[in-house]
Amino acid sequence: MSDETGGSRATVVGGEPGSGPDSGAGRFLGVGGLQLFWQRWCPAGEPRAVLAFVHGVGEHSGRYGNLVGPLVAAGYAVYGYDQRGHGRSPGPRVHVERWTEYRDDLHTFLGLVGSRELGRPLVLYGHSMGSLVVLDELIEHPGGVDGAIVSGVALQPAGVGKPYQRVLVRVLSRVAPRLSLDLKIAGDDLTRDPAALVAGRADPHLTSRATVRWGAESLAAVARIEAGMAAIEVPLLVLHGGADPLNRPAGAHALVDAARSADATLHVYPGARHEPHNDLGHERVASDIVDWLAHLTG
Repeated sequence: MSDETGGSRATVVGGEPGSGPDSGAGRFLGVGGLQLFWQRWCPAGEPRAVLAFVHGVGEHSGRYGNLVGPLVAAGYAVYGYDQRGHGRSPGPRVHVERWTEYRDDLHTFLGLVGSRELGRPLVLYGHSMGSLVVLDELIEHPGGVDGAIVSGVALQPAGVGKPYQRVLVRVLSRVAPRLSLDLKIAGDDLTRDPAALVAGRADPHLTSRATVRWGAESLAAVARIEAGMAAIEVPLLVLHGGADPLNRPAGAHALVDAARSADATLHVYPGARHEPHNDLGHERVASDIVDWLAHLTG
């Protein structure tokens, strides 16, 4: 349905508290022993279901307040973590040796969430780069979650479509893997909301730089997911900004068309940039998610 509407053991080692009736934070062991930061927000009563958030490139799990608030108010628990090399998690900034490190970190995080929320429906949410990590997890570990939401899906990234650019990235990844380049992501690529732009400029955990190895691994992940996304069977909600200058909306359409899910819904928000949840009209995005979850969980 389309709508153009606008492997490590999870170990808590402490962390900063979040906010909310029942919130918390900690760290879990990711690939190679990295202690990755996680946090949660829970409603006052028993959660109707649980969402696990996977953020995008150069950002962190604390930038989803426009969704966390409405979700908690509607009775859902939300968990998020900072991916390796992002936010409050350690590791070279926006660098990965192998893409599987991202996917294996997520798989471990899902084990942590599942152990804390036994018996409750579990839904994955991934934005941009996080959407690739989520889709990769769905393909590699089918049946692990009850549904998935992807936003700003990075299946058709703009600016890297020319063959010579892809070859250059692969070559540099071999000879200088930690060479850091500016991705040239501007604030108004993400949102038109003046308040969000001000908050972004003040956020010390945001960066627009990434290593060439990260770029090569990301492109390889896109190709692998495109080849395997027909195997995705879980209920799927796909969200995309109609004016996203970073990832083309055509990628969202391709995902919905290819996935085998009997329940695949697409919302494209006219005029919205790369982060519909942080853009003007984010209330509609949150409402669409809450409505879809209510349908999914009954």
